Amino acid sequence: ITHVIKNKKKFIVYEELLSLIFVIYILMFFQIVTYQDVISYGNNFIPFKELTRYQIGSSLFYKNVIGNILLFVPYGFFASYYLRLEKKDKWLALGLVFLVSISIEWVQTLIGRCFDVDDILLNLIGGMVGYFIYRLLEIVTDKMSKRTISTILTMIIIILIVVLLYMMM
Repeated sequence: ITHVIKNKKKFIVYEELLSLIFVIYILMFFQIVTYQDVISYGNNFIPFKELTRYQIGSSLFYKNVIGNILLFVPYGFFASYYLRLEKKDKWLALGLVFLVSISIEWVQTLIGRCFDVDDILLNLIGGMVGYFIYRLLEIVTDKMSKRTISTILTMIIIILIVVLLYMMM
């Protein structure tokens, strides 16, 4: 709000709420990748090695496979949204997700956790899903009026904030 007032920008509710969700997401993201207790099996530099260890449907499968994908869906969306990526920019989106993912794996080795190439692959999938969600929303909203878009997005964002706050508790 201070940024909007100081720079004399128009206050658009859904954009400000999206920024709030992004900040909450980044804080939760940081907590997950740095402070979570993890049972370590050592570094993995062989693609798909760790993925084959989990039985589909098991709690470890959901936590490690589905969790890594879902963790990066919002990142792919927000990176695309804030950079206003277009259809031709899918490689830029992929590159950004890769850069963040490899950085996280490197930091995790510095804080006593393990490097896992499978995490990077799963993060890339999640980031690209986020990018495609952004592109889909862009296609849908191109056919709507700005007022309709603002109303719908504001309602969705308020629901997301409530869900995020509930999850944090």
